[in-house]
Amino acid sequence: MRDTRSGRAAKVKEEGGGDLPGAWAAYGKLLQHLRKRAGLNQQQLGEAMGYSLEQVASVEQGRRPAKAAFTRAAGRVLEAGALLEVLQDEVDRAKLPRFFRNFALIEAEAVSRFSYDPLLVPGLLQTEAYARAVFAGHCPPLSEDIIDQHAEARLSRQKLLARVPLAELSFIVNEEALRDPVGDAEVMRAQWQRLLEVGALRNVSVQVMPIGRGFHPGKNGPFVVVESHEHVLLGYFESQGVGCVVTDADEVSAFSLRYGKLRSQALNVEESARLIERMVGET
Repeated sequence: MRDTRSGRAAKVKEEGGGDLPGAWAAYGKLLQHLRKRAGLNQQQLGEAMGYSLEQVASVEQGRRPAKAAFTRAAGRVLEAGALLEVLQDEVDRAKLPRFFRNFALIEAEAVSRFSYDPLLVPGLLQTEAYARAVFAGHCPPLSEDIIDQHAEARLSRQKLLARVPLAELSFIVNEEALRDPVGDAEVMRAQWQRLLEVGALRNVSVQVMPIGRGFHPGKNGPFVVVESHEHVLLGYFESQGVGCVVTDADEVSAFSLRYGKLRSQALNVEESARLIERMVGET
């Protein structure tokens, strides 16, 4: 963009600081190239796709990320096949909070992923309404556009649940996290039902750490252990908007040992499902 007040070039910034993601700019340049090749202006392309001139212009300028529906419509109108679709995952990933993007790349290709979450339902299992409630409570407050982008990106990450080849996924969630309301009663009921649905997948296990277990290794906070597609184990943890990928073999080994102990202390899969079913029945 150009700052018309001073005549100097000005970079578009993300909310919270930093230049807007390069993936959005790359997508926008490709869209512009395909549009011009088709002999259309932005207004004509928007009308053919069912989008406004402002929406098309914002995507071309890298100010707004394209949604999957936009990409499909553009591909159809511009007869571009899958040219734009190959960038969609990168566009979606760039909607994530900046601190999480590097780990999201690792996660997307994981052979296995084990996580312990004491405070919230893990992002990979969240419903859209629950995710929006989480982002709406952010401090400092996020704009509606950023809430939309983060929620869309969180749901896009959930492709990992059914990705082929299947990844082995294990989740341990504190009972307190399930009972602490995020959103209203309807949001929580739908979230519990979602846990039961995902927990029934053959590559996913959901366990609940019940209230009253006393001290256990999870008291130190949430963490994730992933096995990369190269069969390298990595750890990850975050707090207060700061994320850290752990590569030191000794530290990752400690994460794995703690996770093994947590699995033995949590309710097993069947017991966990019965607890969640009772919670659904109580509402």
